[in-house]
Amino acid sequence: MSQALHGKTALVTGGSRGIGRAIAERLAADGATVAITYNASRAGAEEAVAAMGKAGGAAFALQADLLDAGSIPALFDELDRELAERTGGKALDILVNNAGNPGWAGLSDATPDAWDAIVAVHARAPFFMVQSALSRLSDGGRIINLSSGLSTRPQPAAAIYSAAKAAINTLTHALAMELGSRGITVNAVAPGWTRTDMNAAVRENADMVKGIEADTALGRFGEPSDIAAVAAFLASDDGRWVTGQVIEASGGYRL
Repeated sequence: MSQALHGKTALVTGGSRGIGRAIAERLAADGATVAITYNASRAGAEEAVAAMGKAGGAAFALQADLLDAGSIPALFDELDRELAERTGGKALDILVNNAGNPGWAGLSDATPDAWDAIVAVHARAPFFMVQSALSRLSDGGRIINLSSGLSTRPQPAAAIYSAAKAAINTLTHALAMELGSRGITVNAVAPGWTRTDMNAAVRENADMVKGIEADTALGRFGEPSDIAAVAAFLASDDGRWVTGQVIEASGGYRL
């Protein structure tokens, strides 16, 4: 990998597994000092950090329950302390809002609690993460939000999740306009079907897998590293003229 992000700092929420981990690993491989957040699995986060260290990267983990937006300022206070110890400063160059929770709740089986939990993590938390990051973000910094193909092609079985991801798209546009004067770019990456824990049950159904692959121009499920490559581009100097965009990374699903 290149060292395109040497000297940069990054925070990836939900970075202990799946797409978030792949993004964290890619940013670390490109030279950034990477903080990841985890909710429940400290062991998983420690394993991810160890793997990045073994590969020559610099990473550390912070616990955060993003269901509680009120806890976000304290998360950034802890980030400040950790970055100061590791880098000698508190500046944050890259914020990746990736954390998520299961979103399979449709009209017939959804509850108010399910609505609140899905929207809190996928839409509310990124907004308040950016709010708390503002005083730390370097001019010319990067914000990358994780959206979904379901934001524009919603599924009835994931109605709340689809709506929350549509909100992220709109939020991305609004923040790009607000932060452009500081040279901060704000973009969203919208994965299609990607091999993660969230769709493990789907991938156990051979007929569904065959149908999804047939509807995908490149003929396969995405890998987390495919999404990480797009995020790495947006985080790098090569992405400096891209902002306010929702970039679908689906392999051409249902073109």
